[in-house]
Amino acid sequence: QVQLVESGGGLVQPGGSLRLSCAASGTIITIYAMGWYRQAPGKQRELVATFTSSDTTNYADSVKGRFTISRDNAKNTVFLQMNSLKPEDTAVYYCNADVLELKSTYGSRNTYWSQGTQVTVSS
Repeated sequence: QVQLVESGGGLVQPGGSLRLSCAASGTIITIYAMGWYRQAPGKQRELVATFTSSDTTNYADSVKGRFTISRDNAKNTVFLQMNSLKPEDTAVYYCNADVLELKSTYGSRNTYWSQGTQVTVSS
């Protein structure tokens, strides 16, 4: 089993910054992709930023130039630096990981989600 534990989030004024982190733990053999999604009230969950399986980054158009995804491979951790936050960035932010994990004596590829953290941008 793999666990994703995220931290960060909270209330910030428009124009402010926040940093999210997400650490993956468990019997991980390799992480194919890992990144961030968000879901605002009444809307579908959407991609924010991610490291893809081809080791590139992918950002939603709405956050390009404001958000930066980074990672610490040794700690299986990804970060999301969010700058110039806008009220429309308000949402629950989820970490997602596509991993190959050890199940007994074989590898199993699975996708995991974190519990989510609230980000509220308001004056």
